[in-house]
Amino acid sequence: MTDKIYVATNNEGKLKEIKAILPDFDVLAIKDLGFDFDVEEDGETFAQNSYKKAQALYKLTSCRVIADDSGLCVDALSGAPGVYSARFAGEHGNDSENTQKLLCEMKDVPHEKRTAKFVCDICFIDEDGSVFHAYGECLGLITRKPRGENGFGYDPVMLIPEYGKTMAELSPDEKNKISHRAKALEILKEKILK
Repeated sequence: MTDKIYVATNNEGKLKEIKAILPDFDVLAIKDLGFDFDVEEDGETFAQNSYKKAQALYKLTSCRVIADDSGLCVDALSGAPGVYSARFAGEHGNDSENTQKLLCEMKDVPHEKRTAKFVCDICFIDEDGSVFHAYGECLGLITRKPRGENGFGYDPVMLIPEYGKTMAELSPDEKNKISHRAKALEILKEKILK
């Protein structure tokens, strides 16, 4: 028997990754519940945002829920876009404009100073209301132009040095072994299965 877990996201890319990494669970999206769900992500940290989304969904369902907040933290930009990653260029979720703004702000940054990390905080709330956070990160370098067709968000400009590829050039299987979300989900999976 599989365990149901509702995921506080409308992002199809995230949902696909979560389903691939948690095959032992029946992972359901908000849309499977048949209602609209939109929580303002106004926290100052990834953990605050993931908790806020998870808590809102838990209040609606009283079921096991997970919510993630993730983003890109660039060293040369003092950690930006950070919690504002999805709305870096102004409009929430416009991957292309966010990426172009990032590349524009990085145009004069030399290769060795283009270090960055993807960060993911996942908040899990169990049926009894207990809360657990799992954190993962993935280090890389910002490229000068987008490369690759896979993934979403900033994947086309995040170079993973040990692969010599951007996140968008990795296969889904490769990405799901090394990504920030995969690392956080592995920690979460161990915790749930215990």
